Amino acid sequence: MILMLSARHRRAIRLSLQFITPYRWQALGALLALIVTAGITLSMGQGIRLLVDQGFMTQSPHLLNQSIGLFLLLVVGLAMGTFTRFYLVSWIGERCVADIRRQVFNHLIYLHPGFYEDNRSSEIQSRLTADTTLLQSVIGSSLSLFLRNALMVIGGIVLLFITNPKLTSIVVVALPLVLAPILIFGRRVRSLSRLSQDRIADVGSYVAETLGQIKTVQAYNHQAQDEQRFAATVEQAFDTARKRILQRAWLITLVIILVLGAVGVMLWVGGMDVIAGRISAGELAAFVFYSLIVGSAFGTLSEVIGELQRAAGAAERIAELLRAENIIQPPPTGLVTLPERVRGELQLQEVRFSYPSRPQSFAVDGLSLRINAGETLALVGPSGAGKSTVYDLLLRFYDPLQGQILLDGVDLTLLDPQDLRRCFALVSQNPALFFGSVEENIRYGKPEATLAQVQEAARIAYAHDFIEQMPAGYQTHLGDGGLGLSGGQRQRLAIARALLVDAPILLLDEATSALDAQSEYLIQQALPSLMKNRTTLVIAHRLATVKNADRIAVMDQGKLVAVGTHQQLIDSNALYARLAALQFSDGHEVS
Repeated sequence: MILMLSARHRRAIRLSLQFITPYRWQALGALLALIVTAGITLSMGQGIRLLVDQGFMTQSPHLLNQSIGLFLLLVVGLAMGTFTRFYLVSWIGERCVADIRRQVFNHLIYLHPGFYEDNRSSEIQSRLTADTTLLQSVIGSSLSLFLRNALMVIGGIVLLFITNPKLTSIVVVALPLVLAPILIFGRRVRSLSRLSQDRIADVGSYVAETLGQIKTVQAYNHQAQDEQRFAATVEQAFDTARKRILQRAWLITLVIILVLGAVGVMLWVGGMDVIAGRISAGELAAFVFYSLIVGSAFGTLSEVIGELQRAAGAAERIAELLRAENIIQPPPTGLVTLPERVRGELQLQEVRFSYPSRPQSFAVDGLSLRINAGETLALVGPSGAGKSTVYDLLLRFYDPLQGQILLDGVDLTLLDPQDLRRCFALVSQNPALFFGSVEENIRYGKPEATLAQVQEAARIAYAHDFIEQMPAGYQTHLGDGGLGLSGGQRQRLAIARALLVDAPILLLDEATSALDAQSEYLIQQALPSLMKNRTTLVIAHRLATVKNADRIAVMDQGKLVAVGTHQQLIDSNALYARLAALQFSDGHEVS
């Protein structure tokens, strides 16, 4: 049967065995229980032979009692062995899937953001849930069934030969007829199984995308179109599954016809031998029992192989995630460790970079810029100028294609990304809040902070008052993405989080342009405390921020076109003058 397994099947089994190995003793116990139960099941054939020949045919109550007693003893042993096997195998399945999910998740959260440009998070979520559930079925059930039925087939055929070689030849002749459809239909099922999993992932991705933007969906009355598109996606998944089910149904049907047909022929031949006195009725009964055992075991094997084919696709998809390499790594040699608190001097030297999904256009093109320790630098420029890309490069979400970025004179590529990122606090334009309490969200970057420290950061960020007015104060649970909070409230929580981290470098994507006047005023009051004694880069949207910066860097199409103060740039740079007139004068961004 091993020869019938494809390379993908073997990879699925290897992946399963990799996670089973830490629980080798439980697996050994399950294997022993499996062997014992298979042995007891096979020995029942001899019990049936004794029951017929010595119990029924001799008409002796004593021998009948002995035969029934032996049979019941075997039943008790089978029940205990089955309990042990089922519990251990199921436990191993659940345990291994928990380990797989944890390992895949732990791998994913360290992968560079560029990986997620080419892979939808909703599809990855499907792999982490639906595909691992399929693997749980294999580890917790299918592998055990495969081994058990393989033992039953091998043991059953051996006992068939021992019981009656003549009748066994009928069964042996039938075996190739059973193997042929398994091989033929198995290939079709395998390819359809992978395709079916892909279609299921599409369904999950569409649901996540639509529900994640439910306000936009409903605001544009897009429900009818979404219904149609989702129906088409579901139908594609159903059609692929239907084809897979049809192939499996043909496989099972052919196996049943061939196996039971062979049993029927065997019964006729055996019945004639009993009538002629060449074998006893007990031998025929035992032979029929073994034939049914072998036939049902083959039928089960065909189903299990179908499950293995589905799981092989799932294992391949999970293995793809585990094989994904994080291209942003600490250097293999020459690793530099930063001091506990860096000065915060940053330098970009002839930096060129293009995103992996857009390799033909440079997001940053020959950028050279020095930011002194403790300085506040505002980045301004039209949309697509490369301002946010500078943040991505400073945080080492990506490495430059050319040039260098230095922190306190150290090239970022010589640093461990985690050691580098502890030096930064990020307040983005759309601050990320997570499902959990307000306190947990503020403490996000500093899990060991006390409640008093959390509250102090919230006070400085002008967030304490509105938090206290919430139903459970700091223990109030936020919805997904901070749903239910205003833009200003989310921004002030993000500022409190950055304050609590107390990093020496602040990356601020100031987002007050979309806020009401009161929220903007409170955030402007909080910013000086946040920026104090820190190197600060601000993607500026407001004139107040631009004027308060020590210097302003003007960017356009990935290039640095001018650096200076507000008044200097008004006088000397036409692009900045236009931006100042259009973007900063009335608080509205036009680019």
